[in-house]
Amino acid sequence: MQKALRPSSVIPPGFTIVASSIADDGATIFVRSTSPTSHCPKCRSVSCRVHSRYRRQISDLPLAGRAVKLMADVRRFRCDTVWCGQRIFVERFADGAVAPWARRTGRLETLVHHLGLALGGRPAASFAQRLMLPVSNDTLLRVVRRRGTPTSPAPRVIGIDDWAWRRNQRYGTIICDLERRRPIRLLPDREPATAQAWLAEQPQVAIIARDRSGAYARAAAKALPNAVQVADRWHLMENASHAFLDAVRRSMRQIRCAIGAMSIKPELLTAAERLQYEGYLHREETNAAILALSKDGVAIKEIVRRTGHSRGTVRRILRGERSDVFRTRETSLETYLPWLDQQWAAGRHNGAALWRSLQAQGFRGSLRVVTEWATRRWRADKVDADTLQRVPSARTIARLMTIERNDLTKAETLTVAAVENGVPSLVEARQIIDGFHLMIRRKAGADLDPWIIRARASLVASFANGVARDIAAVRAAVVSQWSNGQTEGQITKLKLVKRQMYGRGKLDLLEARLIGAT
Repeated sequence: MQKALRPSSVIPPGFTIVASSIADDGATIFVRSTSPTSHCPKCRSVSCRVHSRYRRQISDLPLAGRAVKLMADVRRFRCDTVWCGQRIFVERFADGAVAPWARRTGRLETLVHHLGLALGGRPAASFAQRLMLPVSNDTLLRVVRRRGTPTSPAPRVIGIDDWAWRRNQRYGTIICDLERRRPIRLLPDREPATAQAWLAEQPQVAIIARDRSGAYARAAAKALPNAVQVADRWHLMENASHAFLDAVRRSMRQIRCAIGAMSIKPELLTAAERLQYEGYLHREETNAAILALSKDGVAIKEIVRRTGHSRGTVRRILRGERSDVFRTRETSLETYLPWLDQQWAAGRHNGAALWRSLQAQGFRGSLRVVTEWATRRWRADKVDADTLQRVPSARTIARLMTIERNDLTKAETLTVAAVENGVPSLVEARQIIDGFHLMIRRKAGADLDPWIIRARASLVASFANGVARDIAAVRAAVVSQWSNGQTEGQITKLKLVKRQMYGRGKLDLLEARLIGAT
């Protein structure tokens, strides 16, 4: 049976309405407590002796689109307990309706807290103004900080990873409870000592999912030597793909020989390509000089001092990763390439006609862009040893060798076939990387040791050595259900919260907003 709406139901419990008034700017309700006594906050004894009264203005939830102010007649009581040092105290209200000395009701405080968690300072203050809630942006952040982070049960399975306060300059650490799918702690840096100190306080942790960096691995091994470490599967697959790309970069000279593009006719180059070719010749001279110094036994530090090049450049040259001639750049035709491929396959090879058709579709580029594309396509389709062939970049070749053959064009198929015939070691490296990906997808942990033995004799030996050094965590990643994907998702959420505050939120505020809103 439905009950009738009473005036007392619109105010917090424990109060009764004495009078009320409504104006355009809001509603004012005069209230007083219904309890004749109150508990001393120090000795918890009940007192009924009133010392004095005062009027306190308390903000409450809006009513009918108007801000509400409660004018409460608050009493001060005397404590009669002889040994209690609290002689006079302000009455306490029941059920957390109003906290001692508070200027907001408990229910309004809860709403303000959730607004601060969801939106932060200024956005929440603007939204609160529309909701007729009298609160400022500083108050919102103070409430979030004061309430802090909620307590959570002791985690058993955690994920740990770093996040960027400012990319390449300052980093922090996030720790997540993978079983409950929520973040539980933010650390101010990513130093192993900081992570080790926190892990040492959590002896119940049995499984630690992490990325492949050695810092967290060392911290976990020292703090919790019996815990199982699990490497992140996504990072493993990404590292494997990057290892194949490095193998392609080291094999670029053999790839050029296989494609037949070691001899370039400068008269066939365009103006832009001629500039690239001149830069290539200059790089080849630099590469030859640095390789000669290295062959004579000169250390990398001394090569840097003699040549003036950076240490990273010298290392790339010694690894054979600095030998690309042309660089593929994105053009305005990028979104129209599927349509152009269809037209080309249908026999429409006239660049001007293709350009006019593209203009009807909204293309705003010039005729030269389309005619150059048609010329490139004609050269790619024409297999002639005397014709200049544009050598793709290492990244492009790695992509062509790892996608389905049905998705390749005729020219791309010929390029891949030439590379496979001329550089068989790359085919073996691709098969090894494919086997590693398949092993992770099928959770075939028994195949890990034979894979390492095979990979150590290939172009991806460095990656295989890294897997062997962290074999326990890698094996756990292959066979275990846990991974660090949840932690990466929480980092994305943390970045959103940080950017909402324009990167100025401190660690306690970031932690309170991230964990409190989860």
